[in-house]
This record gives sequence, C-alpha cells and structure tokens, in this order.
Amino acid sequence: MTQVKPQYLVDEKGRKRAVVLSIREYQALLDDLRDMALMAQRRNEPSEPWEEVKQRLEARWLNIE
Repeated sequence: MTQVKPQYLVDEKGRKRAVVLSIREYQALLDDLRDMALMAQRRNEPSEPWEEVKQRLEARWLNIE
C-alpha cells in the first residue's frame, strides 16, 4: 500500500472539507484500488500453493537448458 501524506482544505471554522494529494499519490491510490478490486473479483477462483507453482516453474526452466 502507498504511504499518503494528505493536505486538507478547511472551511472558516477549521473543519476539513477536501483533501489535496500529489499526482503521484493519487495515481498510486488508484493503482491500489484497481488491485484490490481485481483480488475481490478473483477471490473464489481456485488457488495453488506457492511451493507447487515454484517447483513447476523451476522444472520448466531447468528443462529449457
């Protein structure tokens, strides 16, 4: 996740009314939001343990040589 350092626009009573982010922070937040939406869409898809994937990939790369 992105570390955000927001600045706030306040009204005459000092109440926060808006947030100001740098373009970089805003873009990073959008990227994080897209990633989380994708994870939510795929949460019911079958998964495979990392060790099995790693072994399969290592075997594939070792056979290429």
